Amino acid sequence: MNRRVVQLCLLLGVPGVLGGAVENPASSAQPAAPLAVESRSVAPPAPPAAPASEAAPNPVTVPDYIMDDKHRLLPGDRVSFFIKEDRTNAIPLVVTESSELDIPYIGRMSVAGKTCRQLAAEVKAALEKDYYHQATVIIGLDALGKVAGKVLVVGRVKLPGPVEIPPNENFTVGRAILKAGGFSDFANMKRVQIVRKMPDGATRTIEVNLRNVFEEGRIEEDVPVEPNDLIIVPKRGINF
Repeated sequence: MNRRVVQLCLLLGVPGVLGGAVENPASSAQPAAPLAVESRSVAPPAPPAAPASEAAPNPVTVPDYIMDDKHRLLPGDRVSFFIKEDRTNAIPLVVTESSELDIPYIGRMSVAGKTCRQLAAEVKAALEKDYYHQATVIIGLDALGKVAGKVLVVGRVKLPGPVEIPPNENFTVGRAILKAGGFSDFANMKRVQIVRKMPDGATRTIEVNLRNVFEEGRIEEDVPVEPNDLIIVPKRGINF
């Protein structure tokens, strides 16, 4: 009977039936060799490209100016204003007819009678007082204005009104009156007045005897005018 069972197990392919013992398949199996895993260094993915709107900004252009210390700024002059610590490009500015510049952070400043170097020193002091620990201010002269400003001629002249001052010219009160058409009847040539507003806000009046200039040739008595001067030609008294 046992012999038949063994034969039957052999026919059916039952493992471990030899000599009446049944083997444990797990104990007889050879351990499987570990799979070889190839080690590779994987580079991190590259960051996505920045869109056009986030591209690197244009490099700052640092102006290479030698600040002018001779030309006194006049209306219409064009300058470039630059603060080195801001790391921004130079700002173009134009001197107004009232001889002022609109300075960033500060506002309107009078530039009458000042050179670029003098103005830069004043702006530097103002910025370091309220806004900056240190400010490197550069003001460069780009172009001269077509006119150096205007004066207003009123009173006994033929063409009263504003008169433009030519640039780079010693423009005097006598020349301003000639541009205004000259004296009209009953003009008091001996007591022509120049009313001038000073930088401190005070008003100064200068009296000029133009009869000496025009009739006697004493041109040294002809006073140069400045932008925004008011020239008054009074009426002379009539003797009967």
